Amino acid sequence: MTSPQTRNRSRRATSHIAVRVAHAVLGGLVAVGWLMLPLAKAGSGDPATLARNVRVTDEAGAQEAAGGPGQDGTATGDLVLPLVAVGAAAALGAYGYGRRKRRARTRTTPGGGFPHAVPVPVHELDGNARKLLVATDDCVRTSAEELVCATAQFGDEAVKPYAQALAYAKSELAEAFRLRQRLDDAAPADSRGMLEEIVLRCTEAGRRLDSEAAGFDQLRALERNAATALEYAETRFRELAARTPATKTTLGDLHKRYAPSASLPVAGHVEQAKDRLVFATIHLNQARQSLDRGDVGKAIAYLRAAEGAVDQAGLLVNGVDRLAGELASAAGQLPAALTAVEAGLAEARRRLVTAGVGALPGHVAHAEALLADVRRLTAAGLYDPVDVLRLVAEAGTVLASTSDGAPSSEGAGGLLDHALLPARGAVAVAGGFITTHRGAVGCEARTRLAEAERRVALAPLLLEVQRADVLARQARELAERDVRVFGNPYGGREGAGVGGAVLGGILLGVGGGPASFGGPRTRSRRATSPT
Repeated sequence: MTSPQTRNRSRRATSHIAVRVAHAVLGGLVAVGWLMLPLAKAGSGDPATLARNVRVTDEAGAQEAAGGPGQDGTATGDLVLPLVAVGAAAALGAYGYGRRKRRARTRTTPGGGFPHAVPVPVHELDGNARKLLVATDDCVRTSAEELVCATAQFGDEAVKPYAQALAYAKSELAEAFRLRQRLDDAAPADSRGMLEEIVLRCTEAGRRLDSEAAGFDQLRALERNAATALEYAETRFRELAARTPATKTTLGDLHKRYAPSASLPVAGHVEQAKDRLVFATIHLNQARQSLDRGDVGKAIAYLRAAEGAVDQAGLLVNGVDRLAGELASAAGQLPAALTAVEAGLAEARRRLVTAGVGALPGHVAHAEALLADVRRLTAAGLYDPVDVLRLVAEAGTVLASTSDGAPSSEGAGGLLDHALLPARGAVAVAGGFITTHRGAVGCEARTRLAEAERRVALAPLLLEVQRADVLARQARELAERDVRVFGNPYGGREGAGVGGAVLGGILLGVGGGPASFGGPRTRSRRATSPT
């Protein structure tokens, strides 16, 4: 269906064409009239006109006899205005033709001389929306990382305007991702309108961050406070470097105590953290050397790159410690959760004897199969407590379900905590992976993560939490796929941590400089390579 804007443009285009045609016809009639005027005068039978002609003839004869120069003056005078009119009409016509040719050569929209006369095809709009979602998400994540540094240096009150801008951008981006998820689930009839809203919300999020970039730079004042900021970054670096061996020990303990699948979400975290710290070491040293030489511009670029690497190293190290805590909590919750669900299963079996109709037999069979998996996993020796707790919570949800598939409030209340732990852990794992690999992760994985974050926030709703768990694990799988496709295009430079920095979005491409707080227009303001 044609939009009102398109119809208005079409009517305006038609009216402009009609006006041009009318002007051309009127100009032609005026020119012809002026050309015919002398003939009309010569052929007139009016007595007064004849008398004037006789007098003019006599005067002309006298002038000719006298040899005067004005013998053809009257005829020439009658032709001046018609010739001027013809020349003007020709000039206007040539000018209009030239303008039409220029518009035809420079026109970017097919089928008309007016920009945006033809709507962007839906598939092209869809591709633009996906790219804009990824770019805006990168801006938000980078801005959040730099805001952490500013908050630690200047306090919450000083960074309040920028924290508010970041919160606003996050809310707009979250709504854009929600619309993207709806489109991915089932393309509605108004997909164009939803895609346009995605573009609008991402643009507004980026605009808000861009509008605060200058003020944020004034707050940090790295040109004046580079030495202080560098000292703070070096302190954080030393703390993380000291924690890394302990994190490696923690990861080794996880391998001994649990099944290999339990530590799989943080596989490679220690190595990646070391890679980021190597990159940070090099860039902190270069920042210090540049500052000693008085080259503040290069010092700031090196410093920003190092700050980003230290942030991501901290995220990777914290991920191992967080998982260790989640596994211990899951192992502690498991006995009570299993006892409660087995009691529910026994009650369901008694009901099955007296009322074995409807959905109850299917629910009982499903719960029995899930609990059989639990017993098999726990009997094998080493197992994943988070995964087993997830199965127990799912079995409890099935038993608490009514015939329409919705858990009753009584059944859901005792299961929510058991479902929340795996769901929150899955969201944290996916979020950390996408943040530290965002240079390669596409729109689909980010969309699933955003939807999981939205649903897990609805903690009182058990089914929403369990759906968030599924979406978060999908997000992690999709992100890992994107990274595998991305590969390692940086060759020998990987050893200096450059490949990891680009993969993590710390550097804007190989040879590029660091990203900064801001939206799409301002985040690359320091991205000139310091090397």
